[in-house]
Amino acid sequence: MTPDQYCQDKAAASGSSFYYSFLFLPPDKRRAIVALYAFCREVDDVVDECSDEQVARTTLNWWRGQVAEIYAGHPQHPQGVRRGVPDSSAVTLPLHPVAIALVPVVKQFNMAQEHLLEIIDGMEMDLDQPRYADFKSLQLYCYRVASVVGLLSVEIFGYTNRQTLKYAHDLGIAFQLTNIIRDVGEDARRNRIYLPMDEMQQFGVTAADILNARETENFHQLMTFQIARAERFYDQALALLPDQDRKTQRTGLIMAAIYRATLAEVIASGCHVLKERVSLTPIRKLWLAFKTWLKN
Repeated sequence: MTPDQYCQDKAAASGSSFYYSFLFLPPDKRRAIVALYAFCREVDDVVDECSDEQVARTTLNWWRGQVAEIYAGHPQHPQGVRRGVPDSSAVTLPLHPVAIALVPVVKQFNMAQEHLLEIIDGMEMDLDQPRYADFKSLQLYCYRVASVVGLLSVEIFGYTNRQTLKYAHDLGIAFQLTNIIRDVGEDARRNRIYLPMDEMQQFGVTAADILNARETENFHQLMTFQIARAERFYDQALALLPDQDRKTQRTGLIMAAIYRATLAEVIASGCHVLKERVSLTPIRKLWLAFKTWLKN
């Protein structure tokens, strides 16, 4: 299996909405964005799938070393890495599939090393803090795990106006807020609550309500507040996108269409996110992708 095929399989297996937006890109940009997405999946899986916190931290540190190797042009791949978790008996072999796929990408598309490191820092926040006191602290998390990915993606898609970077930043926040809204129940089952604690208090919702899936009227009011914020970030982001960059940024606009449709489905379903996870069918995602591509 080639590194590119490894990344492709990783992206396809995730079932993510992002995957459908990649299909319309030219081959070089598609390979690049798939490699970036595979990197994000690898480091995210470290936190989500590793039950031992110390092993997870060690593995994230290993990935930081991998980033350094990527920019040096010769990544290493410990044998025995399974789902991103290094084996203590590992021996060193050349070339991790994701790392080697990224080597030409970071050079061709001018992707900043510190941005890849910030993504890892964002994933590590899940180990450091399962609660967020206020939106300001949550926004840092959203920036690291989503806005930074958007900034890197913009480099791949291409842009002429630096205002497009502001668009990518705000769109990333909107995407992550949508994920948080959609996944409240799923995250609670991992003992994580991303809803700001001061806003929970404002609406009379306790951590116990979230963790025990108590769907109250106060909870619905809280979620209405969260949804309105996400919508504001979508509106703000799309208003920032300069006309001259709309064509090159069509992939991001496809992502926005799919994510906003997901948010609309959450609303239409009654916002029962504590006990169910809303998702769009692959056919609907593909249709939204095709329609948005033609429109823009």
